[in-house]
Amino acid sequence: MDADNGGRPGPENPPGPLQKQDQRQERQPVNMTKPASAPPAVAEGDIRASDADRDRVAETLREALAEGRLDPEEHAERIDTVYRAKTMGELEPVVRDLPAAGAVRDRPGPDGYVYGPGAPVPDQNLVAIFSASVRKGRWQAPARINAFAFFGTVEIDLTEAVFPQQQVQINVTAVFGSVEIRVPENITLRSSGSGILGNFEVETHDAEDANAPQILVNGYAVLGSVEAKPKRGAWIRDLRDRLRDGHREFRHELREERRERHHQLRQDRHEWHERLRSERRERRDRFRKGMGG
Repeated sequence: MDADNGGRPGPENPPGPLQKQDQRQERQPVNMTKPASAPPAVAEGDIRASDADRDRVAETLREALAEGRLDPEEHAERIDTVYRAKTMGELEPVVRDLPAAGAVRDRPGPDGYVYGPGAPVPDQNLVAIFSASVRKGRWQAPARINAFAFFGTVEIDLTEAVFPQQQVQINVTAVFGSVEIRVPENITLRSSGSGILGNFEVETHDAEDANAPQILVNGYAVLGSVEAKPKRGAWIRDLRDRLRDGHREFRHELREERRERHHQLRQDRHEWHERLRSERRERRDRFRKGMGG
């Protein structure tokens, strides 16, 4: 080692292994860039809503209307809000105060059946004494329906009913009267009744789908008649398809209405600009005439 260069290795003294490692560490560049940060997660309420999400919320509102939880005006206002919503955060407040609000995004598709605990539907009692009693349309079928006809007629139509539970039991008593029951074609219909000097006729049927609603008709007919059978062409799936078609038509009407409003707004704006230009020309012409005079 040379004393004149302060103990540093000279040309005749090559550096050792440790000195080579120190030199490589000194030459290694330092990375001054910041590590890329992960993009922030999108909040659940900011997720874009799909047409299927809007349809599920609209179906919940329609059920609430059928149950009497919403009046027609409230239903119309909320439906309008649903089909204007762009995110899930705008959809959730619409059904927040309804029983099915927690199941808005978890409900199955239109081809499935929806059963769950929910709020129990009270038993339905239909009595006709020298009169008629009818239950039909869009309504929630309870787990038990009691029908009594004495010199009268009871009509139970389940073709457009909503089934909160899979099994529905109908207890009928017809004395010098009649009870008529109509059900969708794709459900299971069974009977354990009998006729006493009367007619107790139930067209039993087993649905292909094991999850389809099951209706059991019990009771007896004394000098009267009980008839239960599927209504040809009435399917639960068809009903839901019609609801979806109604949703699509409503969305189409909203789009057309928006286009018309947008077109009218553009036309009004164009007319306003034309009036401004005309007023400016008139003022300019008057000014030029005044200057020339």
